[in-house]
Amino acid sequence: MGKYEITSGKIEKAQKVVIMGVEGIGKTSLAAQFPYALFIDTEGSTEHYDVPRMPRPTSWEMLLDEIRDVICSKNCATLVVDTADWAEHLCAEHICTKNKCDGIEAFGYGKGYTYLAEEFGKMLNLLSDVVNVGINVVLCCHTAIKRFEQPNEFGSYDRYEMKLEKKTAPLVKEWADLMLFCNYKTVVIASDSKMEKNKAQGNKRVMYTTHHPCWDAKNRVGLPDEIPLSYDSIAHVIPCINNCNQTDTITKVCEISKDDVAQSVEVMGILDSAIPKNLRDLMETSGVDEQTLCEYVESKGAFPKDVRVSNYPADFVSFLVSNWGDIRQEIVKVPF
Repeated sequence: MGKYEITSGKIEKAQKVVIMGVEGIGKTSLAAQFPYALFIDTEGSTEHYDVPRMPRPTSWEMLLDEIRDVICSKNCATLVVDTADWAEHLCAEHICTKNKCDGIEAFGYGKGYTYLAEEFGKMLNLLSDVVNVGINVVLCCHTAIKRFEQPNEFGSYDRYEMKLEKKTAPLVKEWADLMLFCNYKTVVIASDSKMEKNKAQGNKRVMYTTHHPCWDAKNRVGLPDEIPLSYDSIAHVIPCINNCNQTDTITKVCEISKDDVAQSVEVMGILDSAIPKNLRDLMETSGVDEQTLCEYVESKGAFPKDVRVSNYPADFVSFLVSNWGDIRQEIVKVPF
């Protein structure tokens, strides 16, 4: 008898879902119908929706920190990142700033895209941790039409792909349990009695769940190839393991205790509005006031502590934002 226990049967677990589709098709509306959904809105697409949302991340470090906060608080049943391609922009900006490069291609020989995939993979790993605590994860993503050519066939053709870079997109495909491609279904009908002229109609919204030469899609739960673009079409395969109450979820996200209010007001009162917003956001969410940061900067020999954060050079501010995770840990450990 082996030392490892052998089990069988299906295991209920939270799902990793990618919703990709053309602009305006209803990706955000669909994601909002997942059980007790909480949004990390990277592009401001939820402004017209009455949904719980976290502050819009203004840096890659802030985005990762918000995901970590969901893992710790478990304050939702579904975490939605809307959208993945805007999250990738934050990731690329972080890498370029950290390496003092003008763009991701400045690294040469495709190294920039390798660094981008490695860093973006950190977010996917964190999102897997979210799933492991029983919370569904939904990644919304725009699409782009790209020319595609298979190595074993003649000719090339257009296909819809995620609007992500060439080494990032495969990681997302592998990560997902359910990948839905949303589009308008086009039907060609005859427009004259002689059947000589045709007209295309495409007002029906559908979701494709399996791979096709013209788009990416997949599912591991036996869905039909094509289903209506409605949450009811997939509700039976989306569990609600972290069965929190919707009211409680909104309360946890949108309300804070009196003590938290007092602490937040205190930090807000200390922080200068002239501090760049991406750094100010990180300082506020971490509870780091200006004096503490200035003392830390002086301890590293960068600037005297009487130099205001708002007067730091732009490249130094970018350095602080890109390395905020390590800086915050040092600030917590080192008493000034």
